[in-house]
Amino acid sequence: MKNIAILGSTGSIGTQTLDVVDKLDLKVSALTAANNITLLEQQVRKYKPALAVVFNEEKAKELQIAVADTATKVRSGMDGLVEAAQLPQADLVLNSVVGMVGLQPTIAAAQAKKDIALANKETLVAGGDLVTDAVRANNVRLLPVDSEHSAIFQCLQGMPDKKVLKKLILTASGGPFFGKTTEELRGVTVEQALRHPNWSMGAKITIDSATMMNKGLEIIEAGRLFDVSGDDIDVVVHRESIIHSLVEFTDNSVLAQLGVPDMRIPIQYAITYPMRYPSPVAELDLAQIGRLSFFEPDYDTFTCLRACKKAFAMGGAATAIANGANEEANALFRRGKIKFLEIGELVMGAVDSIPNFSPACVQDILDADRQARAFVTEHVGG
Repeated sequence: MKNIAILGSTGSIGTQTLDVVDKLDLKVSALTAANNITLLEQQVRKYKPALAVVFNEEKAKELQIAVADTATKVRSGMDGLVEAAQLPQADLVLNSVVGMVGLQPTIAAAQAKKDIALANKETLVAGGDLVTDAVRANNVRLLPVDSEHSAIFQCLQGMPDKKVLKKLILTASGGPFFGKTTEELRGVTVEQALRHPNWSMGAKITIDSATMMNKGLEIIEAGRLFDVSGDDIDVVVHRESIIHSLVEFTDNSVLAQLGVPDMRIPIQYAITYPMRYPSPVAELDLAQIGRLSFFEPDYDTFTCLRACKKAFAMGGAATAIANGANEEANALFRRGKIKFLEIGELVMGAVDSIPNFSPACVQDILDADRQARAFVTEHVGG
């Protein structure tokens, strides 16, 4: 059975991954968190990993004292995340940290010749060729954990040749503001934006779903995972979140992957690929669901979606700029510093205003990210 390192073990994906670990009786070599040392200590005592990492250095010191009676080493910061990603005993690194923090550990895992289960979409969005080149050069597998990309990955398993692929179709729930006009969205609150109709996710990703930035990031990620241009990726709003994405072939046949909206299915498939095992997820009952609905996305109202498509078409550092601007704007909205619609305006503004270039190394990506964040803070008064 596999031994896995889980980056972001206290978040939504991380805790659901540990449900899968329990079901499959896997070993855990590393666990990491940003700040939540209370939950991380519980996980350390249950799973007995060789390494625990807390990104916040002060919190790491607290955890070190708390688990001093265990054999688990405690590390902190980016160096700690990279160490967790390269731990010799790990067969698979599941990266579910939130944001650009996930980029360097992903590349480090590839360089250590670890298979990677990727739930951190910002890694591919910002890192682009730097990530895919590292994966190819080290002959490791990059396995998608996002429900949409896992669905596409599953639908492509029987494809005889890349030439028969016509189109990828990503489904979107539409979030809590589906059907709303720009005028109706002017005064929405953080609390309203955090009420996702179908999925239980962390705050940042839930806001990204409300702005549809999440779907924009997924377009870029899909393009890079499956080597497809933006013109060959469609989005359809599917409110029930039962069809997780579809693939269309040259004969106009379409394959879809269905399941109840539960992240443990794509998590488990990434861990056990290419095998399948019983999972802790409920069975899909189509008769009980009754009907499935589909709608065109509103690119005019949801500016983030349009900004991501534009950045992907531009290539280079533009996708890192879009991502960095969104991370900063999303955080400002959650802190009550800007209005909901300003998120999309700031992301598009950054993509349009910051000079694009071709990144040659990780530092170039980090510089583009820094420029995007600076653009946002400057345009909201700090």
